[in-house]
Amino acid sequence: MEKLMKIVNPEFIRFAVVGAVNTLNYYAVYLLLHVLLQLNYMVSHIAAFFVSLVISFFLNCYFTFKIKPTLAKFLQFPLTQLFNLTVSSLFVYTFVNFFKMNSEAAPLASMFLTVPLTFLVTGKILKKDRGRV
Repeated sequence: MEKLMKIVNPEFIRFAVVGAVNTLNYYAVYLLLHVLLQLNYMVSHIAAFFVSLVISFFLNCYFTFKIKPTLAKFLQFPLTQLFNLTVSSLFVYTFVNFFKMNSEAAPLASMFLTVPLTFLVTGKILKKDRGRV
């Protein structure tokens, strides 16, 4: 079991759980804006991203990395997610415009490519001066 825990990082598993919850939050807001309110898919994507970003900060502090959220970390957290927003937006745009993927499914497909990178960046920022909860 110890060997398995060295291979499977518990923080990454918790990050994946938070990611799944946050994906549902993101996708619910995205569909509300894009399908129900008929906003442009990119406007909906970016707005949903920012709503889920706030939720993600607190879930990652308390559950994933077990650190105390601070104002400084809260202000730094969006900077780390800017990479995620840029890359995921590029994938969403590419999937919709070049691969003719449905605009309702494209954000989900983009997440499979951005989650591992986001885990690394998020951990580096949030654990920088690790204040335990």
